[in-house]
This record gives sequence, C-alpha cells and structure tokens, in this order.
Amino acid sequence: MTQYGFYFDATRCTGCHTCEAACRDYHNLDVGTTFRHVYELEGGGWTQADDGTWTTDSFTYYTSFACQHCDDPACMHVCPTGAMHKDDNGIVSVDTGRCIGCGYCHMACPYDAPFVDRAKGHSVKCDGCASRIAEGKQPMCVEACSLRALQFAPVDQLPEGERANVAPLPDPELTKPNLYIKNCAAAHAVGDTSCRVANEAEVK
Repeated sequence: MTQYGFYFDATRCTGCHTCEAACRDYHNLDVGTTFRHVYELEGGGWTQADDGTWTTDSFTYYTSFACQHCDDPACMHVCPTGAMHKDDNGIVSVDTGRCIGCGYCHMACPYDAPFVDRAKGHSVKCDGCASRIAEGKQPMCVEACSLRALQFAPVDQLPEGERANVAPLPDPELTKPNLYIKNCAAAHAVGDTSCRVANEAEVK
C-alpha cells in the first residue's frame, strides 16, 4: 500500500496561517474551525551579567500540522463502526454513512485531528484533500503556502526529515504519524517543557 504523508519545513514557515485559512475556505468550515493548525512556540528569558548587561536566549518557532494519517491510527482503533479507516493511499478517512458521531475518535487522537460536526451528525477531519489528490493536485494547504513550507506525497518521495519530533506534538511512537519535519534551529524536541504555546487561544 502506498502511504501518503506531509513534510513540513520549519525553516521556511513564518506563521502566516495561510495554510489554515485555505483549508477552512476550501472545506467551507466555520470561522474558528479548521483541519490544520499553526502553533507558535516560545520560550527563553533574560540573564544579567555582573557588569550589568543583559543577554537573552529567547526563541520562537512555528509548527503546522493537520491529521498525520498515522501508520497506527488511534482514531481507527476506537471507532465502534469501522467508519474511521485507511484508504489504499494510506489516508485516514471517515465513512460518513457508517459514522454515528460518538466522538471516540476525537477523544483518542493525540493530535485532536477528527472532531464531530454536530450539524452533520458525523466526524470530520483532514483527508489530504482526497478529491484533489485523485486529480493529481496538491492539498489546498500545500498549494496555498507561499514559502513552500509544506509538501504532500508518498512518504518514500518526501524530503528527509524527523518523524513528528517537535514540541508540542506527542511522542510519535504513540501512533507512528506520517509527518516529517525539517526543524529550525530554535525547535525543541517532543517532550521538552521549556517552551509554551503562545497562541493557545487560536488552536484550541
């Protein structure tokens, strides 16, 4: 089976949120709802030397992610109807005809990727813009990124990167996500607690 995945180049990302906006617009999502999130991480502080001068080790970096289309999806394991499944290209999708809107997938996913749309009565999530992929196009978030920080392709065709190893993401061993990252110099590894999400109100 071919496995598609995302590649994110953090050295290019400026945190502009265009990927989020493009995703929301293409999928006709409500304001405040999106399948992709851009996290702004910050940390560090100031130190005063004996001579009275100050230095800082402060930092900021961005992480953009959506559904990781994991090799071992937690959402799929807890779905009681089999609605959550992997397609032949490895994309994790929702069979809306089988989904009962129980929300177990949302509770199980460490990336908060799927959620229940109460108006529709079933779970919704990033599907890699499957209809665009079938036409040989890229997902809307990838196409919209002006700095080309995102790519989507079979994982064996993606540039080399670390497998989702960046704070604040969870340990990639949990679900084996198909997100590969080229980290910037400021990035902190999974599990690091010396940084915090600066835009928490935006992404929750």
